[in-house]
Formats: sequence, structure tokens, C-alpha cells
Amino acid sequence: MKRWLTYFKESRLVKGTIYSIVGLFSYPMLNIVNKLRITGMENLQKLPKRNVLFVSNHQTYFADVITFLNIFCAVSWRKKNGLGVPFYLLWPFTRVKYVAAEETMKSTWISKLLALGGALTVKRTWKSEGKEVRRGLDPADTRKITRALEKNWIITFPQGTTKPFAPGRKGTALIIKLNKPIVVPVIINGFWRAFDKKGLRYKKKGSVLSVTFKEPLVIDYNDTTENILAVVMDAIEQSKKFMLKGRHHAEQSKV
Repeated sequence: MKRWLTYFKESRLVKGTIYSIVGLFSYPMLNIVNKLRITGMENLQKLPKRNVLFVSNHQTYFADVITFLNIFCAVSWRKKNGLGVPFYLLWPFTRVKYVAAEETMKSTWISKLLALGGALTVKRTWKSEGKEVRRGLDPADTRKITRALEKNWIITFPQGTTKPFAPGRKGTALIIKLNKPIVVPVIINGFWRAFDKKGLRYKKKGSVLSVTFKEPLVIDYNDTTENILAVVMDAIEQSKKFMLKGRHHAEQSKV
């Protein structure tokens, strides 16, 4: 039964169908009801189809990932400046997986459906059933991500929370150190304003949603996990330096 379920989840037909359905329903909320602005799509054009890790800040549970899936499918159809007309849903790019908290992906039928679209479920290192706990990195989760990188692009959110400027997790740096992937930083904004925390309900229509893909990072894979994580957090503009910068701008705007 478990083997059959694994085959079902890895089927391109199954993933492609899910991407098409999710894309069909999400396209209007991203590009019609709201306005999606994408920068840096050219940085995705020549990436290999494996061992690429996208690291991003996080603003909603699902809208962020759904947006990435739409963009990656559009890029596979040689789109360069936006999603355009969503013909890409006819044959979606499915070699994508994303890291998500196990308890989140089991919470509703929608999350379970999205999980079939390529979720790599991991145990949270700081929360379980609403209670604050601390766990070390689960070796099984590390192996799961390592295997997925062998054939896919992987999306991960180093902070593991939608709270801005939350500290990053060393697990992300360990994955980078072990697998030496191409690491592409992504910065998103506007999703917290447009959607609720889950990213499935409108909060404010007409919002500008921005997604910026930076050039791949230059990383010393032999460096410490602490230093690698610092490079990642700086690249996605969630480090302490950017938090202080944001506070400074907020104070200046009040003057």
C-alpha cells in the first residue's frame, strides 16, 4: 500500500493534473484580482532540472508555494516577463517539490490535495500541536530532501514561519552543505496583505504581489552551517541587518 501511494504521488500525470487544477483556480487571484509582479525570471532560464534549492521568506502557508508553481510552469513555456495567458497549465512543469510542516499538510482536505503536488513533509523543530518544543534535525527528513534534490527543484522557507525576521533554521544550511545545490534566493512581498495566513482567502483585493528571483548565491560549501545560514538569511533580506533597516525606515516615515 505504501509503495503504491509513493508511486501515485510521484506520477507526472497526477502531479500535472493537480498543478493544472490549482493553477486554474489560483491564476485569477494572483494575476487578475491582484497584480503579480515578477522580477528576475531570466535567472531561472538556464538552471539545471535537478539539485536546485530555492530559499525564500514566507508570508502565507500556501499562496507563496502556489505562486512559485505557476511561475516555474510559465518559465518552462519560455515566459520571461510574467505569467501571461496560462497556456502553461496544459503541460505543467512538475519536477518541483517544496518543504512543508507535516502537521500543516494534514490539517485540511485542501492541504492534503496540495501535498500530492510535491510536498516534502518534515517535523517542525519548534512547534508540535500548538506547543513550543525544541527538536534536533530529523535525519529522516534530511535524507528525504537529499533524495528529492537528485531529480527536482526544491522550494524551502528557512524561517519555517510566516513571521517576518524570524531566525533561520540550521537545517537549511546543513542541506546546502551536504548536497551542494545551486541556491537561488527569492524575496516575496504583498502576500500577507492580500491573503489570510493560510493564503487561501482574500484579505485585501487589488494588492501588488511581488516575487524577486536573485542570481544564484556564491557559497563556500566547506564553511560552517552558521555562516552558510547567515549568507542565506542576508540574501532573502531577513537578517538582523534588514530588520534594523526596516525599523529605521519606519521611524523616518513618522518624522
